Amino acid sequence: MKAVLPDGRIPKKWYNILPDLPEPLAPPLDPETDEPMEPEKLLRIFAEELVKQEMSTERYIEIPRKVRELYAKIGRPTPLFRATNLEKALGTPARIYFKYEGATVTGSHKINTALAQAYYAKEQGIEKLITETGAGQWGTALSLAGALLGLKVRVYMARASYVQKPYRKTIMRLYGAEVYPSPSERTEIGRRFLREDPNHPGGLGIAISEAIEDVLRDGNARYALGSVLNHVLMHQTVIGLEAMEQMGEFEEPDVIIGCVGGGSNFAGLAYPFVKEVLEGKADYEFIAVEPKAAPSMTRGVYRYDFGDSGGYTPKMKMHTLGHTYYVPPIHAGGLRYHGLAPTLSVLINHGVVTPVAYHQNDVFLAAELFAKTEGIIPAPESAHAVKGAIDRAIRAKVEGREEVILFNLSGHGLLDLKGYEDYLDGKLEDYEPEHFPALGG
Repeated sequence: MKAVLPDGRIPKKWYNILPDLPEPLAPPLDPETDEPMEPEKLLRIFAEELVKQEMSTERYIEIPRKVRELYAKIGRPTPLFRATNLEKALGTPARIYFKYEGATVTGSHKINTALAQAYYAKEQGIEKLITETGAGQWGTALSLAGALLGLKVRVYMARASYVQKPYRKTIMRLYGAEVYPSPSERTEIGRRFLREDPNHPGGLGIAISEAIEDVLRDGNARYALGSVLNHVLMHQTVIGLEAMEQMGEFEEPDVIIGCVGGGSNFAGLAYPFVKEVLEGKADYEFIAVEPKAAPSMTRGVYRYDFGDSGGYTPKMKMHTLGHTYYVPPIHAGGLRYHGLAPTLSVLINHGVVTPVAYHQNDVFLAAELFAKTEGIIPAPESAHAVKGAIDRAIRAKVEGREEVILFNLSGHGLLDLKGYEDYLDGKLEDYEPEHFPALGG
């Protein structure tokens, strides 16, 4: 069972959650003064239109026609499936649906914001975009967006993923991007981390620092971010807007689930549904799933912190483990982040979203069952959502009640097979650190 929309049903507007949040978002702070950041300072880092979108109080922002055309080219609208074989294997009365973002040409949801960010950069006359990537999905997406729109792209890829997932960097290079392992010798912050540990596995926080340092040296370059900030999450809401229409062909969901590193794919699916809850029109339940190795939602502190490891970004009020946290090298590279999207942090604080955390062996076990029953190998990040959906379906079975579960399968794992090999060979290590910098550890 699946629902597929025609090209003409690609959403015409993104949904911006800022005006609907239960409380106003705390302003980003200038790292030099600890005062609210002046938008003008952000213009040296981001394309101008993205800065406007980050601060916008408009509930809906129009998607440019060119971006919608590119969405159609890369596979939007993406399909929505019912996981009937998984339901049977679990023996559950729950009905499980998933939105499959792995159907895009780059294999994940990241292309949704990559195309938008590249489009606005091109319109402004920017020549180069520089970015970070964890597992490589975001770097892949931005590399293709740059190729389609005629922009140069440079990517700093977390070193652990650079080693674990070599074909990700091959694809980025094939699309025309430069790719470097992070920490690298190209930046001062990279050299600093390498002096501390020549085999440092890196992480999103360090790669962000390197990308921003690089941008500030190049007047023709701007930074593109794959998650966390509001404009990025907003671009992803095409996922949820499509899913709302597709679920209309079946039934209303009771619970909506997504994995979380920074928060973009979870928000992409959930935020259009969250709007209905905040307006009192629906009673959906939202579950956000993270790794126990990087548990910003379940164990982090809500406070101002840097979005990167080097302290270059504005300070944001968010759930954080501390920007100096050394994130263990789990295979879900896209979830190896110390912080969280500020908008998602607010929703967690108000009880709108419930976070849970899992070990990676449990996550890969769930992914194995999903692959055997539905035929799709999930990305290790997306497998966290699979685990959340399976646990919820088992609970429905134990409690003897029907429930409709919708989750976001945000990417395929066909280039993540080293992780699956380690899992099958019993070599996968679980990490659950006892101490975090934000907790004084």
